[in-house]
Parts: sequence; C-alpha cells; structure tokens
Amino acid sequence: MGRLLKLKEAHKSDTPVTCSVVWAHDGCHLATSCASDTEVLIHDMSAPPPGRSGAGVVTSPVVLRHHKEGVTAIALGPTSSPLASGSIDHSVKLCSFPGGAFQGNVTRFTLPIKSLAFNKSGTLLAAAGDDDGIKLISTIDLTISRVLKGHKGPVTGLSFDPKNDYLASIDSFGTVIYWELSTGKPVHTLKSIAPNHNSDSSVLNTISWRPDGEMLAVPGLRNDVVMYDRDTSEKLFNLKGDHEKSVCSFCWSPNGKYLATSGLDKQVLIWDVDLKQDIERQKFEERVCGLSWKPVGNALAVIDVMGRFGIWENPVPISMKSPTEGVVLNESNALFEDEDEDEVLGKGISCYSGSLDDSTEKSAGDFTPISSKKVKKRGPLFDEGEEVLQETESRKRRRENVCKRGDGDVRERGGVMMQEAFQAGSTPTEQGKRRFLCYNLLGCVTSLENDGFSHVEVDFHDTGRGPRVPSMTDYFGFTMAALNESGCVLASPFKGEKNMSTLMYRPFGSWANNSEWSMRFELEEVKAVTLGKNWVAAVTSFNFLRIFTEGGLQMHILSVNGPVVTLAGFEDLLAVVTHASDCLSSGEQVLEMKVFNIRYATQTISCRLPLTLSSHLSWLGFSEDGRICSFDSKGILRVYSDQFGGSWLPVFSVDKARKSEDENYWIVGLNATKLFCVVCKSPESYPSVMPKPVLTILDFSSPIASSDLGADELENEFMINNLQLSEIRKKIKDMEACGLDVTALDDEAFSLEVKLDRCILKLIASCCHSDRLVRATELARLLSTQKSLKGAITIVTASKLPILQEKFSAILEERMLEDLKMPEPIPTVRSNSRTTNSIQPRNSLSPMMESTPDFYNGTQNTIKLKIKSSPATETLKLVKTHSSPRDNLVEGEDISKERKVGSKLEKLATFVKTKGNSSSEIPGKEGSSSSTGNVKQQAELKVPINPFARVKKV
Repeated sequence: MGRLLKLKEAHKSDTPVTCSVVWAHDGCHLATSCASDTEVLIHDMSAPPPGRSGAGVVTSPVVLRHHKEGVTAIALGPTSSPLASGSIDHSVKLCSFPGGAFQGNVTRFTLPIKSLAFNKSGTLLAAAGDDDGIKLISTIDLTISRVLKGHKGPVTGLSFDPKNDYLASIDSFGTVIYWELSTGKPVHTLKSIAPNHNSDSSVLNTISWRPDGEMLAVPGLRNDVVMYDRDTSEKLFNLKGDHEKSVCSFCWSPNGKYLATSGLDKQVLIWDVDLKQDIERQKFEERVCGLSWKPVGNALAVIDVMGRFGIWENPVPISMKSPTEGVVLNESNALFEDEDEDEVLGKGISCYSGSLDDSTEKSAGDFTPISSKKVKKRGPLFDEGEEVLQETESRKRRRENVCKRGDGDVRERGGVMMQEAFQAGSTPTEQGKRRFLCYNLLGCVTSLENDGFSHVEVDFHDTGRGPRVPSMTDYFGFTMAALNESGCVLASPFKGEKNMSTLMYRPFGSWANNSEWSMRFELEEVKAVTLGKNWVAAVTSFNFLRIFTEGGLQMHILSVNGPVVTLAGFEDLLAVVTHASDCLSSGEQVLEMKVFNIRYATQTISCRLPLTLSSHLSWLGFSEDGRICSFDSKGILRVYSDQFGGSWLPVFSVDKARKSEDENYWIVGLNATKLFCVVCKSPESYPSVMPKPVLTILDFSSPIASSDLGADELENEFMINNLQLSEIRKKIKDMEACGLDVTALDDEAFSLEVKLDRCILKLIASCCHSDRLVRATELARLLSTQKSLKGAITIVTASKLPILQEKFSAILEERMLEDLKMPEPIPTVRSNSRTTNSIQPRNSLSPMMESTPDFYNGTQNTIKLKIKSSPATETLKLVKTHSSPRDNLVEGEDISKERKVGSKLEKLATFVKTKGNSSSEIPGKEGSSSSTGNVKQQAELKVPINPFARVKKV
C-alpha cells in the first residue's frame, strides 16, 4: 500500500452524508456533488498543476446551482453530455457538460432522489429514491417511458445492462431486482442478498454490471462482493478480502478486469477479478462513498462522506495490464489499435490526472512522466477510417443545420425565394412573451418560455365547454400545434442529436389512462401538423406525410411531391400544400394542393393553389361547412369550389374591407358567408396573447368590378349566395347518393333560393331604373320560384316596360313547358267491391287540363285529391310526395289510397267511371250533368290552382 492519499475539500459537510463523483468520458473533467450542498462542481482536470509545464493559471471549478437542496446523485451520459442531477428537493434536472448550462427539469418525485443511471446509448435515464418506484425517462423528449414498481424500500442503486436488456436495482433492505426493459416487468428478484442499511441514510447499497454485461456485482453479507449471472441471476463467485466491514461502494474499471471497492472500514481495495484477489489498497480518514475510474489512464477518483475528493494515481500496479487496455471509447477509436491512454483519441489533447494534493505539494522534480505509447503508422485502414470520420462529421453538421428558420420565412432556391413551411394560427417567438402555437375558432394553445423550458396551456373560447385542460411543462421546445374538439397535437423542431424533432398528441378525454403519446424522428424534422376526426398528421423535412390514429398507431406514410408549405384538417379531410417546383423566373411561387379523405384513403382534390402576384400563402384552413380556403399576403381569400371542374373563387379582399391603411388582417376561420379575423394595427401583423385578441366578423366581399348599376353590394350578395347554394346542392346530391336523409339540407336550400331570388329581384329593379333590359332578362332566367317570376313581372309592369313584361311572361311560359314532364303510369287501385280503371297517362290528361308544373328541378309535389260520387262510384285519392315547403296543399278527407303521380305535375284531372256511361262535373264549371242514368256525380279537386292553367270542359 502506498502513502496515504490526501483529499481536498470540494463540498463542506459537518456530518457524514452521501457524496458522488464521476469522470467525463474524455478524462479531462470531473463532476462532484454532496447531499449537504446545493451545488454541483465541474472540475477541469486538463490544466497542468502548478509547478509543471504550462502552469500559472489555477482553473476554478464550474459551479452549478440548479437545485434548492442538497444534491444526492449525479450521472453522465455516454458522451459526457448531458449531466443529470438528483436532489433532496425531489427533482431531477439536466444540464450541459462541461459548460453547465441548464437544459430542463426532467421529473419530480414525492421524496428525495437516491440514484441515477444512463443506459449505454444515452436514450434512457433511470431515476429512483425514497419513493417506491423507478422512473425510466426518455432523454430524447424527456417523457416518462415507464414506472417500475416492486421494491419495498428506498431504491439506492441502479445499473443498466450494457446490452440494454435489463436494468438492475437494489434497495436499502438489500433486495435486488432484474427488470426487463422491453416489458418493464421484473424477471428475477433476489431478496436480502445485500446488507440492510435502512437505518443509515448516508450508506447506500450500490450495484453495477461489468462492462461486458455478463455479470452483476452486488455487495455481500460477509464484507465481500458477490457476482451474479446475467441471465439466470445465479451466484457465480465472490470477492472476499481484507474488508473488515460491509462493502458500500464499488466501481468497475473501463475494461472490466478490475474492481474498486470501498467499505465501511474506510478502506478502498483494488481487485483483479480474474484472479479473485485484491492487488492494491488505500486507507482514508473518512469512509469513501464515491468511486470513478478515469476512462483514459490509470487513475481512480474518490470522494468521502465529508465532501472531500482526490485522484488516486496508478491504483493498478504499472507492472500489470492497464485498466483501460482494449477499451474502445467510440466508433472512431475502433480504427486505432494502440492508443495513448492519456490523450483524447483523435484530438491530441493531453489530460493530466495528478492528484489534488500533488498539485499543491509535489515539485516538478517529483513528477513521474506519463507513459507515451505511439500511435501506429497510418495505413490503408487509417485512411479509410479518416474518410469515415469526415463523413460522420459531415452528417453531424447536416443534422445540426436542419431548417432552423421561423414560420412563414422564405429560403433561396434556384436563385429566387421560396416560402418556408409554417403553421396556420401560430405566432413567432418573442423572448419573455407568451406566444400562440395555435389559434382557431375553437380555442388556442399558448406557450411561454421560462428558466430554460416552456409552459404550454390550452384554452377554449367557450369556457362552459367542459373541464379545463391541465397545463403542461414543455421540455421539448414545441413551436407548432393544432387543436380540435378531441385533442391537440404539438411538435418541436430538430435541435441536434440529443434533441430530436418530437410529435406529441394530448387527447382531452379518453376512457383509457395514459392515452397521451409521442413520436420521435431521427434526422427528420416536423414541418407542419394538423388533426381531424380520429387521426393526426405531420409532414417532415424528408417530404414524408405521416398519418397516425388518435391512439398513436402509424397508419400511413406518403411521399409528397415537394417541400411542404402547410397542412389543414377537418373531420375526414386532410389538405396538404407543397411546392410543385422551383419559383418562376419572375419570383412567383408554384404551389400544389392535395386533399385526402383519410377515412376512405382517397384523394378528392389535386390542383394548383393560386396566389396573388408577388405574394405568399399566409393561411390555409377549412370553413365550418368543410370547404378548403386559402388566404395570401395580399389579402385575397379564396374558396375551392367544384364549379367549372374545380376552381378557386375569390370571396374576400382586404382592400375592399379595410377602413384604414394601417389595418392588417390575421385570419382565424370562416363559415359559409363570414370571415373571422383579428384586426391588427401596423406595424403589428399578428396579435399578442395578452390582452386576449378581439375577433372581428366580416361579410365576404368578392373583388367585383365597379358596376354601371351602382349596386355593388347586391352583386356581391348575389355571387356569395349563388356559391353557397351550389355547395348545398352538391351536398344534397352526395347525401342522396349515399341514401342519407336530406330534409334539413332541402329546407336550407329552399331558404337560400328565396334569399337569392330576393336579391335578384332587387337587381332587376336596378336594371329597370338603369335601362339595362338585357341584363334584367338574364337575371329573370335565374329566378327559382314561380312566385319570384310573378314578382318580376309586377316590377316591370310598375316600371311601364311592356316589352320586358312580355319577355318575362314568355320566360314563365317557357319554364312551364320545360318543367312539365310525363308522369309515371299509376297502377290499378282495387276496392272491396270492384276494380276501377287505372288513371290514364299524360296524353289522356292533357286535353282536359294543362297545368303549370313545379319549376324547381328534382322536387316532388304532394297532391291530395278527393272525389265525391254516388255509392256506385269508387272513391279514389292520389297523393304525390312533396319535399319542399313552397306549395301550400289542402288536406283531403277520408283518405283511402295514396299514390305517387309524377315528379313535376301540380294538377291532376279526375276520372270517375260509374256503372253507366256518365260524365264528371269539372270543378269551376256549371251545366255538366249525366247524359245517361239517374245518378248525378260530382268531383271535388282540392289543389292549388295556377292562374295560368287552362281548364277545358269535357
């Protein structure tokens, strides 16, 4: 045993407490912590000590003050970043290493933290303490992957299997559990195989896998260390030496050949595990509670229960194999066979590892040179490896430079500027201010950055909608969101290898617990998100359209034709806007839009998306009735319509609605006829979160030309109503094809027809006053109802325009003839006594009566006919169904039969045949009597009488 190693105070403690020490993977920095100190210290071990070459500047440690109470555990990721710390304040935090910049809060417990551990790849962080559960936290998005429960006491030690199959844990009662990471279930439970330290909080049972993952080291009950098999958990052997009391801490050398153990007897022993014997030992003034082998070199860092630490140089005799021999630090080091173990491979940075007492007590003459093995000459393998390293660095640079521009930005491509992807309804980030991630007619999602992380809230405009959605701490840096009645989806950008782009969905109500889910994208970045009825969608920087179910199932991955601009969703419809090509030489963008039906996996629309000259797309969304709409930076709102085979119709112009030049319109949503927006005063182009934005409701105003009628408002109303009626008729047609009830839509269409006719009549009156007779005639042909045509005739009669009156009358007669169609033959109606003759087809009826047909195509009128005759005469009633409320029909009495007559016939003549040869009396005519027989017959017809109908006497 060498001379006594003197330790230097790092943390001050008056009583024995738990302290921790850990080496960085480059061997140039060391982190220490103490349960009595709220600070974590990062020591720079690469600077030469005073008295040696390059000395003169003493480097002070980096002090991290992120916790409010003492730090009980620290752990480093596999690449020395990040540094995780757990505290008595129940929190686990992350910071950068060695800089120490705060990165975020990971999780909170209800009791103090006792142990932390990273897996080999650094993707999982395990945290445990006085709580009864172990939390597995994804370091990519900082979400809790699993909570493992099985221990009956405080969990004091954690260790991941290097092969990433198991997590081993130990509690203060000495129970060890093997957890299977794939299922989260315990596969082996070894009860009371380690000492019971539940009464002393400063003594923690530890546990550690050998670097090859073949065995697990556990402190034994006989002042020894016991090795257990990886798969069977059977006892393999133990290391029994000169420890006089229980082993409380140990650490494997980087190559797994040696094990350093610390006991309650204040001794630290170095073991050759293959020989199963101790080869070196060191006695300390206080119990050593923390050990850490230097990753590159023959040195061991120790820290005692009073917060003092030091470096034990050459704990393995130099005559024996180095504790780091054969270790590959990373992929690039596999290209080297014999490396200088005291240099950072591939960097040439010498890291001194002399003990702290040496730095103040030894002179330059006492310094023992560190061995310097030479790197082998470069050969073909080295040259090939250098290319691999260069390619790796190139990939890293590409990943770090993945699209960091803000929403709505433009980027140069092909010599001109192309619009970058944006999220409709979001606002830019402003330091210290809350911003909108999403704002629509339902509510909003807001975010506020604070102390390195963000606070996300969801609010609904209708406060009585239901229970308030809990706020969320955002550890990912979400920059976009989408919101509907079922939930919200959020996404963060790519920020480096350790901060991948993340997609998260939060349902507002679910029958299952833990229904929230998230997805991470390696090397991809989410550019835009949206959601609909039972689905969530995102487009990434790889031009992949990813579609998920509400529960997180990955349903479809589609390739879009170009870089995405934005997304929009509504029920089963998903709209995607992409760049169809590079910009034109004039600088104009070429955008393409596709609309998919997610439910049926079909594409319903594929077209170019028009933009005003020198503008870019500012907003895309669906109206409340499901019409896709776009709004550009020049203030033109367009609605897609099936008219003319699918066209974009401009329905709103900011120039028409703007009251002053300093007004900017920030679109929120729209319904069939109105636009909802927030009016901002220049230079602001978007609203702030506080005070709450005030919605302004504007009527659609098409960019119509100034008319010579001076009736711009009427012409605008005519165009908007005509568009709305066209959409309703299309819905009726689609629903009828599916066999659905269209009664409500029929009523809505009729109301809109009346409204449109009223507008047309006003335009006809304006044409009459302006002597625009041809235009008035064209408008008359657009009238829907017979009553409206009569009203038009009344207008022209009052205007004393006989020529126009004649034209309108001709239109009315023409409409009657066009709409009059041959009714279907009506089958024979049988009575109890005898069979009556079937009603004759139209050619038999027309000589008797010519009627004005219904003028609305596709409707059926209800005709109720009552015929009175002698007892010998059959009573017949014919009924034709009516789907429009425009005809006021008279109810008949004593209905015996109902029949559908025809689709457009409004009057039906009555044929009554008695036993004798008799003639019927036609309503409204006198002098009709029977020519044979003594029975007089009378027929009564209760139907609306058209004044233009000509009734002929038979």
